[in-house]
Amino acid sequence: MNLIDFHCDTLMRLYDIAQHPDSNESLWQNNGQIDVSRLLKSGYAAQFFACFLWLEGSCVKDSFYEDALAMADILRHEIKRHPEHIAFAGNFKDYQENRKRHLLSAFLTVEEGGILDGNLMRLDALYEKGIRILTLTWNYENCIGYPNIIPKYRQKGLKPFGLDVVSRMEELGMIIDVSHLSDGGFEDVFSHSKRPFIASHSNAREILNHPRNLTDEMIRKIAEKGGVIGLNFGGEFLQKTGRSTVEAMLPHIRHIQNVGGHEVLAIGTDFDGVEEDMEIRGCQDMPYLIQALERYGLSASEIEGICYENAEKFLKRYWEN
Repeated sequence: MNLIDFHCDTLMRLYDIAQHPDSNESLWQNNGQIDVSRLLKSGYAAQFFACFLWLEGSCVKDSFYEDALAMADILRHEIKRHPEHIAFAGNFKDYQENRKRHLLSAFLTVEEGGILDGNLMRLDALYEKGIRILTLTWNYENCIGYPNIIPKYRQKGLKPFGLDVVSRMEELGMIIDVSHLSDGGFEDVFSHSKRPFIASHSNAREILNHPRNLTDEMIRKIAEKGGVIGLNFGGEFLQKTGRSTVEAMLPHIRHIQNVGGHEVLAIGTDFDGVEEDMEIRGCQDMPYLIQALERYGLSASEIEGICYENAEKFLKRYWEN
């Protein structure tokens, strides 16, 4: 079974570790939840690697932008070291070519649009660096808009600069990611976007009433635009106990499929961004997810759709239409 994961925070983890001279962890092999050697053994076709920045409040330091570029360089370095196993992908054609050559496709993303700091030229520079998804906000207000995690911001929409960002991203061919975005900001993305957009790592609010999860209306609107939703493995977004189990994932899977259709659901594990007790501890355990979904009665076509086909179809829609 092939696998495509729309979101992990592994590059941030490795960037932090690299500040310690005695570290010998790398993207090829490390003690986190994802590394390239395990991705290959587990049958992954593509992994989207996020350059995640932990900005505090709305105060943006220049170093955060440079930090994101440095995280992207970690991936580039690993590709140079192992060209027989992994290759960069910047669009659907690249992905197809990598599949033909039996290579893992590595996509780059940025989680935290605040690193733009009101400078649209930075967006173009990120695209040139290979960034193909931008998660507009994280958990703080930024120059683009507001997070969904803070109640007073939940209904606020995108800022004027945020609308400019949405427009420019679509011109460039950079995918808009609404995970973490306020409910009001989501509505602005839906109203102003002309191309499909995604929620790279979000679940169903109807199943667990957490602001990071999507309402039924949001699920329908993402599907209407031709986008996808990556199932988040973080326990706090799955069930009240906070434990991440396959059993807790199933109600979200069924609900998102029932509301948005079977082609809207994909995977966005949030590996290396979630640290709580997890039944699926890392990418090496993903075959267990497939086995569990089979036991729960999902059809082969449903499982293939969730694991990779829906993601493939989205990438094709986005970059070839």
